[in-house]
Amino acid sequence: MIGELLILGITLSLDNFRTAIALGTLRLTRRRSVKVALVFGFWDAVAPLVGILGGAYLARTIGSTADHVGVVVLAAYGLYLLVQAWRTPEPEEPDERWALFGLPLPLSVDNVVAGTSLGLVGFSPWLAPPLFGVITTAMTFLGLQLGGVAARFVRIRSDLLAGLGLIIMAVVLELE
Repeated sequence: MIGELLILGITLSLDNFRTAIALGTLRLTRRRSVKVALVFGFWDAVAPLVGILGGAYLARTIGSTADHVGVVVLAAYGLYLLVQAWRTPEPEEPDERWALFGLPLPLSVDNVVAGTSLGLVGFSPWLAPPLFGVITTAMTFLGLQLGGVAARFVRIRSDLLAGLGLIIMAVVLELE
């Protein structure tokens, strides 16, 4: 049972991991990376809890649109970064408001559906959601660090690179 939840938690956190790699190119400090990872992890814990408690009704309501909402938000943030990169000089410090408030919630919507499924088969709301939150926090932090390393080797504005990465990722996710 725990092994299955670990596998599901890692699978559900992969979209956050991919997003974090792109965000990591913004060269966030370690402190900011922890902050972003904790926010992503919080929403990935809340979403399955809502799903477990909300039941099948919620899954029927948002099931088919959950992935599309996340893709649209990723693409919109990527486009925002590209436009900002062309309009302004490279910022001293990245604007992380979107990373903290605009991205984690839509990326967690699919976890509501997963939580609903877990609730239907009898999983406790006290086990899966915290486990998923911890896994997502770790995967997001790892992704941010990998993106930061990649940004050191690619000589391009970090906001431009992050914007391109998010748009490419949104296209790939939509094609999957």
